[in-house]
Amino acid sequence: MGVPPQHEKGARSRKRPRKEGSAVPSAQKEGSKASQSVSLPRLEPAAAEYFQRAHETLKSGFASDEEKGLFVSNVLEEAEAVAVPLSLDSAGSLLLQALVASAPPGSLCRLLQALIPSLRIVACHSCGAHILEAAVLRAPLLIKDGADDSGTLEDLVLELGRAVQGELSAFALDAHASFVVRTLLQTLGGARVGSDGGRGLLVLGTSHSRSKKAKVGSEGPTDFEVPNSFLSLLQGFGESFQELISDFITNKFFSLCLQVALEVLHRKLPEACSQLCCSVIGYLSSCNPAAGQSTLLVFLKDATCSRVLDKVLEVSDAKALRSFYKVHVKGQLQVLATHQVANFTLQRLIQAAPPKLLGKLFEELSPGLEEILAHEHLGVVTALLGACRKHGAHQQEVLQTLMEAFHCWEPPPRQLLCVPLIASLLAYEVYYGEEEEEEEEMMSQDQAAPSRPLSSVSYHGSLILQHCLHFADPSVVLRSLAALTPEDLVTLACDAAGSHVFDALLASPSVPKKQRRKVLRLLKGHCVSLACSKHGSRVLDAIWSRATLPAKQELAQELAEHEQKLRNDTFGHHLVRNFALTHFLKRRQDWDRLQEAEKKRRDLFAEILED
Repeated sequence: MGVPPQHEKGARSRKRPRKEGSAVPSAQKEGSKASQSVSLPRLEPAAAEYFQRAHETLKSGFASDEEKGLFVSNVLEEAEAVAVPLSLDSAGSLLLQALVASAPPGSLCRLLQALIPSLRIVACHSCGAHILEAAVLRAPLLIKDGADDSGTLEDLVLELGRAVQGELSAFALDAHASFVVRTLLQTLGGARVGSDGGRGLLVLGTSHSRSKKAKVGSEGPTDFEVPNSFLSLLQGFGESFQELISDFITNKFFSLCLQVALEVLHRKLPEACSQLCCSVIGYLSSCNPAAGQSTLLVFLKDATCSRVLDKVLEVSDAKALRSFYKVHVKGQLQVLATHQVANFTLQRLIQAAPPKLLGKLFEELSPGLEEILAHEHLGVVTALLGACRKHGAHQQEVLQTLMEAFHCWEPPPRQLLCVPLIASLLAYEVYYGEEEEEEEEMMSQDQAAPSRPLSSVSYHGSLILQHCLHFADPSVVLRSLAALTPEDLVTLACDAAGSHVFDALLASPSVPKKQRRKVLRLLKGHCVSLACSKHGSRVLDAIWSRATLPAKQELAQELAEHEQKLRNDTFGHHLVRNFALTHFLKRRQDWDRLQEAEKKRRDLFAEILED
């Protein structure tokens, strides 16, 4: 079976289906109805008007921080008497979030004291949950600063945490309150996590929106200081989750809370994390065991439970991973790899596997690699290549297996064609459209297939090539790159995904300078086309940053001949500035000195980084 032709980008980047697991018992729905079982308090019209004016004033800004601090304290003092109805009001909630981000310790204490008695109503409300999250996030920052009311604030956070822990089944199963649980877990552990369950948690002391998925690593420190009492309560949460696993693990909101608990415990309380992992796997593997087969395989194919297992594998140690493979999935990897849900958990196992286990996984998966590609489960393939790159093991074996799947390992002349085949994720026969008899006749004469222009680059195909270029011996891929026509290299460089292949070519320490120059030389005469492309211009920037002075002079000479065209181009005008082409044309000696000085600065900076 050949590798199928690719469809639209969305089809290639298939996401895991998000279906809920088994039906949620009616008892689990209590949390979502908690705020509906009682009459919700509402703001009086006069109070609503006052807070609306306060919000407008806050958004208009202040002359000094002191003036703003006084305003925040005064408005929060007015808010204390109506904290619950204000939190449940859509406009009032936005105001409180903005105020809490700058709230002094005393004001935050009084706000929490007003909200905790109605905790479940507030937490299970779409607006109120945001206030609790903002308050919980603000608290550690104020406690760390050692403010006058820091002790009281610590006690209030603990009181809130114990209240949530006492009714964890209600809070963790509610669509809104589950966000409060996840934020609370991260605050108690002093760790911001990057998983799906942790999304929405921004830098301490700021308000945040769940609708905006901020990039992981761009929102502030991932670890922050918290009191020991917070870690003790976090450990208690781990025990509470263990007690509830058997009843609620198939609920998607509980699953997200459990994932965050696993990640935070892994970073702060590893022993408690190991116990929780054992409880999860122990329960899932004990449900209606079948003869000769682990029932865990059933849950691996469930969208909700498999996400929990993803996180379990991510935080497990090498011994636990080996046990998981041996007891539960050995001999079943091909089935998992071709399943639309279970293949994602297999990717996590491959990524987390130590070198010895990776060898067993590769041995079991390699015979069916072509079938995995045919199912378009390309994440499994990229995970396998990434793991081989990471551990420096089985690299040539996996490269050969990959090329065999694309039908370009034998006969040897086909190896020169591996880059366009992998980049487009098409098997040899599909890419060139040849019949078997014609192909055999051509190869009997030891000739390569006729050239066909590269028209598209797959995202996963680009990832595969990047991994291969970082292998200890990337010579096969380098020879194929050097065999491409200049037009195909330009197509690759001007593609959003393909341009990153050049990043790998330039950055990989295993690529010899001579072979790198051989590939880059093919771009001579096509630099203007690259410069006028969004992604091609970025490739030129990357080449420039690593080029020698003679290479820069040659590149600048080619571009300077079209300076006016580049200056008027959307992307080219950046290169006119970055490469100082005007200086190159009018003050050549100054330009040479400038480039030499820039090279010295880069070399000095590189030495500092190495030290």
